[in-house]
This record gives sequence, C-alpha cells and structure tokens, in this order.
Amino acid sequence: MTTPQQWNSLIGLTTVGPDGDKIGKVGQIYLDDATGQPQWVTVSTGMLGTRESFAPLYNSEIRGDQLVLAVSKQLVKDAPSVENDGHLQEAEIDALYQHYAGYLNAASDGYAGRHSEDVPAGAAEGDAPAGAQGRDTSGPTTDDAMTRSEERLRVGTESAEAGRARLRKYVVTENVTTTVPVSHEEVRLEREPITDANRDAALSGADISEEEHEVVLHAEQPVVAKETVPVERVRVATETVTEEREINEQVRKEQIDDIDVDRGTNPNPPASER
Repeated sequence: MTTPQQWNSLIGLTTVGPDGDKIGKVGQIYLDDATGQPQWVTVSTGMLGTRESFAPLYNSEIRGDQLVLAVSKQLVKDAPSVENDGHLQEAEIDALYQHYAGYLNAASDGYAGRHSEDVPAGAAEGDAPAGAQGRDTSGPTTDDAMTRSEERLRVGTESAEAGRARLRKYVVTENVTTTVPVSHEEVRLEREPITDANRDAALSGADISEEEHEVVLHAEQPVVAKETVPVERVRVATETVTEEREINEQVRKEQIDDIDVDRGTNPNPPASER
C-alpha cells in the first residue's frame, strides 16, 4: 500500500491469524517514521473488544473483508500494553519488537535489524549491549553493523480451475437408401387339349354358357422396421501437458552507500587536517 486512501481501507477490517482464527477489527494504523508506510495496526481484543493491541503488518494480506496477519491471535492478545495516543515512543517500539521478535523477518522494510539477539537475555529495557553501538536514524538503538537484505523470487504452482469441457449428445436425421427384392404373381393363360384324364372335368358344366373365373394374385411389399443398437461408447478423458511459462516480477534489494562522515566542529583538529 502506498497511498492514504489505500491505508484507510484497512480500518474496520476483521483481522484473523494465519490459522483463520478471528482476532478483532482494525482500529488505527501506525506508519513507519522513516518510510511512511503502514507498520502497525491496533486490533480490538479482550472482553467485548474493549482493549486494543498492536499487531505488525509484515507479511499480512487482505482477503476480501479480512486482514490476515502473520501472527497468531494469542500473540496479539499477549502484546505489551501500549497507549494508542497518536505516536509510538521509542521504548514502546522496542517493547513491541521484543514481543514479536521471533515472527518478524529482517528482510522486511521497517523491521530490519530487529532480532531477539540484539538485546541479551535478561537485560533490562534501556540497557546497551556490550561493545560498540550506534543509533539507527530510522529506528531504535542498534549495534555498529547494518544488515543489508534483498528479496528473492520464489516461484511455485497451484492448481486452479481453467475451464470446463462438456460431452453433448444430440439426434440428427439422415436418409438411408437400400434395395430389397420383392416378388409378385402375374397371370398367364395355359391351354391344354382334352384328354381322357381331364374329360370329366371339362364336361361337368353346361354345354354352352357364359362363365367367369376369378384368381387371387399375391405380391410382396417392402416392410420397414427400425431397431436401436449400440454402436460405440464415447467419454471425455484429460491429460496433463507441461509447458514453460516465463514469469516477470520485480524484487527489491537494499544498497548500502559509502560511509558519510558528519564531522563536528573541533577547535583542535589533528595535525593531518590542519
């Protein structure tokens, strides 16, 4: 986030821990004095949300109407009591750093140089570590060394729905032409002479008369019937195809400039500087 409008969008969001456990709602946002970026938020905790605890924004992300913190609910509830009166004092920042020391990554802006090993175990607040020490102009007292950090790009993959394939069946009508043999009866006249074998049949009727004889003719006709038979089975199968995809992303890294010595007024400078 880089604009006040974006910072204000955090106010009122429900904070949850990395395990999804609800913590409370965001009350106020505290910026880093050096970078001007959001560094801490106050979260309503305690009975009925009457207490506000400070929680770090490092490694947090917005998911819908929730702000997912990198620290657990219990750790936020156990944070040292700090007055949210508009500005954090150096001692208050030290107390918060010590409380969250094991969860803050030195590679993040605003958190560099804040490790639990910076203050020896059992040392009282305000005690200086042995050896040389200096004061970081963007934060509390540190030792005589500066930590340089840089972001490393870690690329992985996750499975996501890319589309859906449907197998659809529909009915089409087509013409089928085929040939089938059919037979029929036809009439022809057969004449036979009168013989002793058929004489009685020939003389059974009147001598002279009119007569009509009917013969039934038969013919075959095509008959169409349909039946449904299975012809094949079709299914949708998937296969995994691997391709190379180029990822272009920006990473940040810290640079340490040359030593800039701010010399004060010395009434007796060394001979080499006269």
